[in-house]
This record gives sequence, structure tokens and C-alpha cells, in this order.
Amino acid sequence: MAVWFILVIIFCKAVHEWPGLGCSCLPVVADILCEFLEVAIHLILYVREVYPSGIFQKRKKYNVPVQMSCHPELNQYIQDTLHCVKPLIEKNDAQKVVVVIMDKEHHPVERFVFEISQPPLLSISSDTLLSHVEQLLRAFILKISVCDAVLHNNPPGCSFTVLVHTRDAATRNMEKVQVIKDFPWIVADEQEVQMKEPRLIPLKSMTSDIVKMQLYVEERAQKT
Repeated sequence: MAVWFILVIIFCKAVHEWPGLGCSCLPVVADILCEFLEVAIHLILYVREVYPSGIFQKRKKYNVPVQMSCHPELNQYIQDTLHCVKPLIEKNDAQKVVVVIMDKEHHPVERFVFEISQPPLLSISSDTLLSHVEQLLRAFILKISVCDAVLHNNPPGCSFTVLVHTRDAATRNMEKVQVIKDFPWIVADEQEVQMKEPRLIPLKSMTSDIVKMQLYVEERAQKT
């Protein structure tokens, strides 16, 4: 089984404020996104065959079937990662969450980029709105489940890591954001970030009253 890696961060100088969103809404948005990202990461690892299919079980999420890992250590890593990401989302410090699939030499072959942008409304107004967001997230899951149709096969022995692109201002508070002992933030290596002349494959975008998000894949031209 391929090994997995610790959570790493990338600092971005661009600043995108969420001026209209009330503070009380940000934890709700963070909960929604982290729950979604957990399902999405499991599904990406299954569809892109980073791990054997035998460690995954079929479950239902967003009213569609998904594949979730039943490997305790892998599950704990993903949960710990998102537990560390959540405070960044709550503070509007996370701009992108990226699942990077790497070859045996730890060079990226694919980057699944979840780009989060500002919502337009002051607050979450009703359960109907949350239901609408769930429908939009379901469409993301369906796109991920069939993304192998537009991607080339990966080489054997791949592993993965999770990168978080943060606002530059977040650098001053990273030690406070480290919410899990022995699960530290580290700055991403250049080879984990850069990919020479990648092919860009848009998968899905959404616009709702509480969050905007788009998902695309950067795929290395030559994987072998």
C-alpha cells in the first residue's frame, strides 16, 4: 500500500475577503465543506486507484453511492487533515484545498484542486438553502466518480498528499491553527507544487448563497 503524507500548506499573497458573510455562518460553511471534502478525497483515491479497491466500501452520501475507505490509519489521516483545515475555512484563510497524487519519485502526476471563493449573502436563511447546496455538492461527487474517463492512467505505486493554499496573512497564526498535536503544518516542497505544462481539465463549479467552489484537475502530460 502506498504511504500517505502530512498536511502541507502554501501561502498566497492574494487576499479575498468575505465581507458579507456573518461570523456565525462561517462554522456552518466549514462543516459543510469539510464533510464534502472527506467524501471527495476518499472517492478520488478510489477512482484514481491510489489504493487497492478492496479497502473501500460502498456507502451513500448526498443520496448517491460513494466509495469510502475502511482502512483505519488512512481514514484517521484524512480526518485529522480536515480537522486542521476547518479553522482556516472558518477564518476565510483557505483559498484552495488540493489533493496531489504523486509517482514513486514523489513528483505530482495529478492535482485535484478545490478552489473556494467568496459567498454573497449575509447569512444562511433556511433549510431549503442547505438542501440546494447538498444538491450542488452531489453533482461534484458524480463528476469525480467518472473523472477517470477524461484522465490517463496513473503509474503504479502512487501516493498522495493534501496541500492547502492560504492567504498570506494566515502565516502569522499557523501555530495557533495547529489543532492536533504531532500533526504539524509544514510548507510544501517545490516539487509537490509545480507541474511542468499540465493539462487542465475542469470538472465542476457551483455558485450558492453560502459558498462558491470550482473543481479542476491538473494532469501531467507525461506520466511514465
